[in-house]
Amino acid sequence: MNQRDYYEVLGVPRDADAKAIKDAFRNLALKYHPDRNKEPGAEERFKEIAAAYAVLSDPKKRAEYDTGGHAGVAGYSAEDLFGGIDFEDLFRGFDFGFDFGGGLFDLFSRRRHGPPVGNNIEVDIAIPLEKVASGGEETVRYGRYAPCERCHGYGTADGKPPKACPACKGSGQQVTVRQQGNVSVRQISVCPVCHGSGKQIEQPCPVCGGRGEVEKTESLSVTIPVGVEDGMALRVAGRGMASPEPGGAPGDLYVVVHARPDPRFRRDGADLWRQETLPVTDAVLGTTLEVPTLEGGRADVKIPAGIQPDAVLRLRNKGLPRFGGKGKGDMYLQIRIQIPEKPSREERELYERLRALPGKTRRHFWE
Repeated sequence: MNQRDYYEVLGVPRDADAKAIKDAFRNLALKYHPDRNKEPGAEERFKEIAAAYAVLSDPKKRAEYDTGGHAGVAGYSAEDLFGGIDFEDLFRGFDFGFDFGGGLFDLFSRRRHGPPVGNNIEVDIAIPLEKVASGGEETVRYGRYAPCERCHGYGTADGKPPKACPACKGSGQQVTVRQQGNVSVRQISVCPVCHGSGKQIEQPCPVCGGRGEVEKTESLSVTIPVGVEDGMALRVAGRGMASPEPGGAPGDLYVVVHARPDPRFRRDGADLWRQETLPVTDAVLGTTLEVPTLEGGRADVKIPAGIQPDAVLRLRNKGLPRFGGKGKGDMYLQIRIQIPEKPSREERELYERLRALPGKTRRHFWE
């Protein structure tokens, strides 16, 4: 099935900010929600709108979509897309006449009914241009908090779930009520006994000290796709921070890939740029240059006679592979002309003779 562009689905430009995307989604969702709109196709239209919002409202998913289109976010499940969105909070204060927390939205927000998911981790790595061109495995090392194996994440010495805090009865909150005239004022604060955890740990785990998690340095191998874009985030599911509650799913790891600076080339997408400096004589008479290639070899480039400063020569298919298997980029040579700062006596005599030539030849040289 052909999928419509998500920006088109929401009716926003590609440079729309977060507020414009949220406002567009709210308006369209209220119009097409199946509890309100009973026309044929309304439910499918609503799901399309929700999917577009789930991708474009998340900076990482939006970047992956902008880079790879629908294929860039094809690996996400419904829980991955909608699990972190609180639709009830998104529409709080709107008088829409139906329950956004039930029915179809339960599919999108079902993660909220279980233990919270752990935080994601973002790690930056720099790879050489050769790895961008070939792809392959890259080792990533990072630190994260993981559930304590000794207490199974409960923080107790016996590895069993802790008792509820007797002061707040497990709510983690302290509620005080006072009367001001005819008005009853409720004040809610963090429970001073359990500090908001709602738990009472009598004997803490000797390994984690009652935290339920320990810091670990982990190493894993990630697959770098051929032609990976600079700044692209590779998602490794389940390798982020542990859930703050036992039984909750861990977050994800995002490996943000950057190309390492290279003294030979400057990367511009799939294209490579390189500067070459020529003496005046070679610029006037022409020459042949040997320039390095990304594969480690050298290529002969013919410099035409009379080439001008800042001229750009194009070497087709000598750049990087394009992400997604769409051919290769090009290499561009930007030509600089080197003017002698302190010419020798012999060079000066030659330039004086050149200047004495008829004006037409002199103008042609300096143009």
